[in-house]
Amino acid sequence: MRQNIGTGWWAYVRYDDERDRPQISWTLLRRVWGYAKPYQLKVLGLLTTIFAITGLSLIPPLLYRDLIDNAIMNGDTTRLNWLALGMIGVPLLSAAIGFGQRYLSATIGEGLIADLRNALFNHMQRMGLRFFTHTKTGALISRLNNDVVGAQRALTGTFINIVTNIVTVVATVGIMFSLEWRLTLLSIAIVPLFLAPTRRVGRKLRHIRRQSMELNAKMNVLMQETLNIDGALLVKLFGRQTDEGDRFRRRSAAVADIGVRSAMVGRWFFMGLGLISAVGTALVFWLGGHMILRGVFTVGTIVAFGAYLTQLYGPLSSISNAHVEFATSMVSFERVFEVLDLPVEIQDKPDAIMLPDVTGEVAFDDVSFSYTADGNGTSGLLEMRGDRQVQENASTVSVEVQHPSRQMALEAVNFSIKPGELAALVGPSGAGKTSITYLLPRLYDPTTGNIRLDGNDLRDVSQVSLAKAIGMVTQEPYLFNDTLRTNLLYAAPHATQTDIEAACRTANIHDFIASLPDGYDTVVGARGYRLSGGEKQRIAIARVILKNPRILVLDEATSSLDSQSEAFIQEALERIMKGRTSLVIAHRLSTILDADVILVLDHGRIVEQAHRVENRSAHEQLLEQDGLYARLYRTQFRDACS
Repeated sequence: MRQNIGTGWWAYVRYDDERDRPQISWTLLRRVWGYAKPYQLKVLGLLTTIFAITGLSLIPPLLYRDLIDNAIMNGDTTRLNWLALGMIGVPLLSAAIGFGQRYLSATIGEGLIADLRNALFNHMQRMGLRFFTHTKTGALISRLNNDVVGAQRALTGTFINIVTNIVTVVATVGIMFSLEWRLTLLSIAIVPLFLAPTRRVGRKLRHIRRQSMELNAKMNVLMQETLNIDGALLVKLFGRQTDEGDRFRRRSAAVADIGVRSAMVGRWFFMGLGLISAVGTALVFWLGGHMILRGVFTVGTIVAFGAYLTQLYGPLSSISNAHVEFATSMVSFERVFEVLDLPVEIQDKPDAIMLPDVTGEVAFDDVSFSYTADGNGTSGLLEMRGDRQVQENASTVSVEVQHPSRQMALEAVNFSIKPGELAALVGPSGAGKTSITYLLPRLYDPTTGNIRLDGNDLRDVSQVSLAKAIGMVTQEPYLFNDTLRTNLLYAAPHATQTDIEAACRTANIHDFIASLPDGYDTVVGARGYRLSGGEKQRIAIARVILKNPRILVLDEATSSLDSQSEAFIQEALERIMKGRTSLVIAHRLSTILDADVILVLDHGRIVEQAHRVENRSAHEQLLEQDGLYARLYRTQFRDACS
């Protein structure tokens, strides 16, 4: 299924479907100016340098005329010397101002890049987990790198060129009229010859530019997916190095081909402009030559006029296509705004509650949930695919919608956990256990129903206080490619070395770290791949201990670990769960036997549940019911080591 973004970014730029002619709205320009406004004083200084350099560029032809008509014709050596110095001084002064212009341009450009990247990165950080499951990382990296740089060039490159060209044309035509109005009219008469090819090629180059961005994003996606440690491992395990090399070669070849196409279109275009300029120059010199022979004006005037022609035709051709050129440069801003305009799914209410002291009472009230936004198989979040097909008509942008499942992951789930209780989630694969653990820290919001923490709906609680109250250890913990200390301090940036070591002792990992040559300064590698599975799990547990949350959400899967690692992890988990409300996807019989609450799920529903009473465990009560739990016990848990 494909759908149009509709009222998203493309509403800022409308297109003529017949001629692919961009129409820039004031809404888009105001939004772009919003990012340039903090640099308005520097922009003003930049415009000043443009006027100064343009004015200086008009002086040399006048010097040429004076040199020929006065200094040489009259044998005035003093005048000749001063004119020669002027011919040296004008370029030097222009170059000096050019340094200032480059500094201002670089300052504005780099500041703009940083501002756009910060805005994009911060917006992405606020997006819900659904956004990241529907979006390819390589496509996002392309927006942060290529498109942001392109947006900066739109202001510090295209905008400067347009202003410079306009100032140059106006000033040049004014001086040319003062020199000889008839030749000036002849020079301007051929301008229409520039218009048709310029507009046509401008539209073509804009289309090629968007294609180039799409193909670059597609190549970035492949690099990101195959050059990270997980992708590289998968490629090697299946022996697909050659195939992936072929895929990358095809995508990089497509990027190269579009670059060659862009270069050739531009080359043919400028060759045509050069021919038209040559015709105009020839006509001016032909008519001017006849006028010189009749004594209408001097040789110096025609020489100066020829110099001004070179400063007229280039800027004129650019101005004639300024509208299309500027719209083309706005493509990068459009792509940046695509991301910035995506709605944030999980947001705090304006009056969100801060929970200073969490007791840990958890309740699910008639909760239903689907990984698609509306529960009917249609995602509310568009998948921004880096390899989406490039459309011939760029008037709308279509993106593919992902369908992870057409059924509800959870339906009418009701349960409660008292402060300090251990709740074990039991059920077959796909029953909805992980979905419950995702909903409690509000990685997703339920489709219907509500989840309460200490009597407060999670939607009414600030995400910051919720994150402080809940600690989560996943089955596959993630570690940054940094030192062990840095990874541990991620949970508590201000923790002391004593705090770190105490947490690691509790997690049964301190002795191992102390035995390493670099100790806590050991770099763990990408995703922690220099550590074993059990070591990564214990580092993740120590990290949660440093956070010291009131509620723990755990996937205690240890089936893939050796018995020693499993014993270490189980002992560590038992320590940190004491006195805390814990919601655990249980894989071990010992956890289930210790549980105060057992929730048995199947197909997204709680089909059985039991709470510990005075002399009877929840486990015993469920065995007596002889239902799904009893069957799972007989097939999965009975022979498990307790």
